Amino acid sequence: MDRGFLSSLPKAVLHDHLDGGLRISTILELADDHGYTGLPSHDPETLRRWFHRGGSGSLDAYLAAFTHTVAVMQTAEALSRIAYECLVDHAAERVKYAEIRFAPALHTRRGLRLEEVIEAVLDGMRRGRADTGVEFGVIIDALRQERDADPVARAAIHFFREGVVAFDLAGPELGHPPDAHLAECRLVREAGLGLTVHAGEGDGPQSIWRAYGRCHAQRIGHGVRIIEDTVVRNGEVVALGQLARTIRDHRVPLEVCPTSNLHTGVAATPAAHPLGALHRAGFVVTLNTDNGLMSDVTMTDEFAFAVDHHGFTIADLEQVTVAALDAGFGDWAVRRRIRDEVVRPAYQQALTVP
Repeated sequence: MDRGFLSSLPKAVLHDHLDGGLRISTILELADDHGYTGLPSHDPETLRRWFHRGGSGSLDAYLAAFTHTVAVMQTAEALSRIAYECLVDHAAERVKYAEIRFAPALHTRRGLRLEEVIEAVLDGMRRGRADTGVEFGVIIDALRQERDADPVARAAIHFFREGVVAFDLAGPELGHPPDAHLAECRLVREAGLGLTVHAGEGDGPQSIWRAYGRCHAQRIGHGVRIIEDTVVRNGEVVALGQLARTIRDHRVPLEVCPTSNLHTGVAATPAAHPLGALHRAGFVVTLNTDNGLMSDVTMTDEFAFAVDHHGFTIADLEQVTVAALDAGFGDWAVRRRIRDEVVRPAYQQALTVP
């Protein structure tokens, strides 16, 4: 399919990190404004190439680049600006609904409180929605390797129904199982927040089991290593293990980020990525960017990845977009309107184009 055609299709994203999607120009301006001298280069193109984590090969190496984006996200003004630009950039790719996540504890180094950090991001998101029409929800991340998940969870609950829609456990998987934070997961679920957990990216199916079976996550961030609990022949899933069957049959959405997965070493080549096999086997697959800057990727790129390497059709792209809207944590009336009045008519029209 033509890239311009893919770009025109309406989209929804559930897994996108605010601190992984900054504009290069914004990083340079904020570094100058805040006196941050740690950037590896001040030449825009050189800096763009440095941030691209295409050759990182592991999750830990991939995450190293966040040192510099987080460093320039330490004031309310910077956070609001970056949140606003995030929605503007997604709008350019015809994203109609976006759930954007970030870890507020990372942005308190200059004295901001967790609540002030969240409010600044919500301010930028609200301005972005007003100017672009993109509906949003904010997901608050706690870092599983840290010990501050409880205050982060409580800060998320404080802004529930003001734009915060869910809680997430992010950070390195290996050595930091999600069920080490059972108390926080229970706290946010009892408060009514959605719960998604990074699992099945840096660690295998056992991480997914802990996220779903013990933490009761409603969605799985990445989740692609569920393929290791299946039997695949000639690119097709022919048998399911107990966990894989549960995840599929219980319709647990997978927040799949194909390009990022290549960069972190989850899959060696685009064709080897389990996206197509999982989709055809009936798992609830959604397509996501993860980190637009570090992976140099947009939602249009992820659509092209699915089409070029896994044979996705217009109907398949509609299916994953509707799945994302159905799996979102934001207001159901808003998501249903986008699904029924924007997405479905656009894809039905696309199906009739010769």
